[in-house]
Amino acid sequence: MLKSLCFAISIHNYPNTFTTLSPFPIIIHSQLSIMSSTLHSPLSSTLSPTSSLQVKRLRIPARSVDSAVVFKPRRFYPSIRAAANFSSSLDTGLSTELDAVTSYSEIVPDTVVFDDFERFPPTAATVSSSLLLGICSLPDTKFRSAVDTALADSECYAFEKSDDRVCCFVNKALVNVGGDLAKLVPGRVSTEVDARLAYDTQAIVQKVHELSKLYNKIGVSSERLLFKIPATWQGIEASRILELEGIQTHVTFVYSFCQAAAAAQAGASIIQIFVGRLRDWARNHTGDSEVDAALNKGEDPGLTLVTKTYNYIHKYGHKSKLMAAAIRNKQDVFNLLGVDYIICPLKILQVLKESVTPPDEKYSLIRRLSPQTAASYNFSNEELVNWDENSFASALGPAAMGLLTAGMDGYASQSTRVEELFEKLWPPPNV
Repeated sequence: MLKSLCFAISIHNYPNTFTTLSPFPIIIHSQLSIMSSTLHSPLSSTLSPTSSLQVKRLRIPARSVDSAVVFKPRRFYPSIRAAANFSSSLDTGLSTELDAVTSYSEIVPDTVVFDDFERFPPTAATVSSSLLLGICSLPDTKFRSAVDTALADSECYAFEKSDDRVCCFVNKALVNVGGDLAKLVPGRVSTEVDARLAYDTQAIVQKVHELSKLYNKIGVSSERLLFKIPATWQGIEASRILELEGIQTHVTFVYSFCQAAAAAQAGASIIQIFVGRLRDWARNHTGDSEVDAALNKGEDPGLTLVTKTYNYIHKYGHKSKLMAAAIRNKQDVFNLLGVDYIICPLKILQVLKESVTPPDEKYSLIRRLSPQTAASYNFSNEELVNWDENSFASALGPAAMGLLTAGMDGYASQSTRVEELFEKLWPPPNV
């Protein structure tokens, strides 16, 4: 049972504020590992020609497609070591690789709540459709009452149409669960925005306003909230509008420089790049100029995108924080040292914690990304444009288009499953 939950809920450890180098408050990803963020919905290497999101994407001219507790190490990890029965390097006089890497970047454990909540207590969380599915699959979970309360909410009964009523129930359930999580974590709670709205800027903004209003009703302030939006052009424009209103956004499914740069120009609080997914795409596909350029230089396309985005943000003074996800091994971590946040699988954290480094070798790891190196990075004139819809669409290559669409289709499928489940569950017992 717990194994199946790993698909639906996941929590990350994040800090209480984004202005210090400490992102994103923890997330419970869209992977049911009880924000998700990882939030990793299943990806397919090819796109279904019947995908509804893909059809909508054709409205924009583009090339065809070939196919979270963040912690301060000196403050957080000693307690994790003790809880996990690891001896502290502070006691031995030795340093671990984990100690070394956390001096350069905030490490965000990709934590499965049910298995690792005690060992890796999150500081922030993400609530998503996959999380709701996971909660409903375990009737005795502490969050189930939040869902039942949503299904019994009389405000939703006023809607005559079934679709409107179910939408109300889903909104209430997301917020009720998010409110419970806000009581458990000191950082921010991120709420996934319905991926089926990804190509409608006003619909995204309206949905975020609805969710934000519900959060405020139950006493969760806007300072504790973050909203996760897919990196379509319309999603990035919604991020721009919301950020101007003081609502913080997390732009996800970023696989190309045009997405990252446009999100930075929009003022997104968090930009998330999936390193391993780009690498996987490159192993099975060709024809993406951005990916091919990296490969021709002997570089990893995912790591190259993180490096270029980090340098762009810091060289040109954008406020966004950069998060690297889909990390596949500890060498990925070493190659990303200096990036704001690294979402790290628990197996890799374990390896880093078990790798003891003598004191005279603790500085052997090199910071790869820094504001100083960013200042000397050269961008082409094409990369320094003020991105608009047309330039964005023409620059979005097949890798980004394929991975973005596949990810959103996964999220959309989860949202549909939640609605179908709620229709079967309503009305709940004793109502």
